[in-house]
Amino acid sequence: MPPKNQAAWLPAAKTKPFQVGDAPYTHPGPGEIVVRNGAVAINPFDWVVQVIGPVLAGYITYPFVLGTDVAGTVVEIGPGVERFRLGDRVLASAVALSKEPNKAAEGGFQLYTVIREHMAAPTPAGVTDEQACVLGLGLGTAAYGLFHKDYLGLDLPQVPARPTTSTPGGRPRAVIVTGGASSVGSNAVQLAASAGYEVLSTSSPKNFAYVKNLGATHVFDYNSKTLAQDLLRALEGRELAGAYAIGKGAVEACAAVMQRRDATKRIALAGSPSVREDVPSFFGARIIGNAIGLMVKSAVRYLLTGVDVKFIQLNEMTDPQGVVARIYSDFLPRALAERQFVPAPPPLVVGKGLDKIQEAMALQMKGVSAMKVVVSL
Repeated sequence: MPPKNQAAWLPAAKTKPFQVGDAPYTHPGPGEIVVRNGAVAINPFDWVVQVIGPVLAGYITYPFVLGTDVAGTVVEIGPGVERFRLGDRVLASAVALSKEPNKAAEGGFQLYTVIREHMAAPTPAGVTDEQACVLGLGLGTAAYGLFHKDYLGLDLPQVPARPTTSTPGGRPRAVIVTGGASSVGSNAVQLAASAGYEVLSTSSPKNFAYVKNLGATHVFDYNSKTLAQDLLRALEGRELAGAYAIGKGAVEACAAVMQRRDATKRIALAGSPSVREDVPSFFGARIIGNAIGLMVKSAVRYLLTGVDVKFIQLNEMTDPQGVVARIYSDFLPRALAERQFVPAPPPLVVGKGLDKIQEAMALQMKGVSAMKVVVSL
C-alpha cells in the first residue's frame, strides 16, 4: 500500500486558514521522483496567492496545494530517472504553481510531493532538511534573471568559479545585485560570483558581513543617499555586465549608474509585493496598477536613457533544458558538496507539522531579514 499522505489544502480562492487533511499519494511519472518532505520554506508568493488568488494565479484548480521550497528523502523513483536512488536526500523546487502542471500533487505543503528530476539536487552531508529547503524559488528566480537570455544572459556558474578577468581587455567583469541579504539576493550573489563576476551588492549595515561571506566584493547601505556614486567608484576599471534589482529604489540606483557608463544597460527586476493582511480586496488592483506603472516607466526610461528594465517572469522555469534545470543538474551537486555554494539565507524554523504553515505564512508576511521562514515536517 502507498504511504498515507496529508496536505495543507487551500480549498478555494482567498481562503484562510489552510485545511490540513488527507491527500492522495501520487506515484511518479517518467523523469519524476516522490520526496517525503522533511522541511518546507515559505515564499512571499505563497501568501500573496492565498490572499488574492485569481489576480495572480487565475489558472489554479481548487482545492490546491501551495509550496515551492522543499527538502527531504526520495521514497519512489519514476521511469527514466538516473540522478537519484531510493533513500537519497534531496533539496528541490516543487512546481505546482507553474501554469503547465497546475497539479496539487506537485505542491510542497504536504508530506509527499512529486518532484521533477531536473528540479532537484542532492543534499550534502551535514546539511539538515531545514537548512536545505531554503533554496527553491529564491534559487530559481535568481538563476532565471541572471542567466536567461531574455534578462541579463550572463555566463553560467561553474566549479571552480570562472575567473573574473575574462573580458577581451582583461578587465574584471562585474554585476550589481541589490538586496543581497534577501532570499533571492543570497542566491544571486553566490551564483554570479561562481559565474565569474565581481558582485557589488547592497543591504542594511548589519548584514554587510553576511553578504560578503556569500561572495560579494563590495556591499553598500541600500539607504545611502550616495549609493549611485558609491557603485560608480567601485566599478572603476571594471566592465559592468548588468544589474539584478531587488528592493525599493533599486531600479533607480542601478539606472543612475548605467546612464553614466558606456556598458550593458540591462536590469533584471525581482521583487515581492508588500501588503497588509486587512486590505486584500484592494491588493489585486494595486498589483495590476503597479505592473502597468512599471511597464510605462520602463518604456519611458528606455527611450530616454537606453536602460532596459525587465520584471522577471518565470515562464520557462520548469523547462528541463532551461537555465534553472542546468543549475540543479550541472552546478549544484558539486558546488554544494564543495561548499562553493551554500543554502542561504539560514532558516528560521517556526515549528513542526503542516498545521504550522499558516503561522509561518503570517510571520513571513510581516517580513524577516537575512533569514527564511521554515516549517519542519
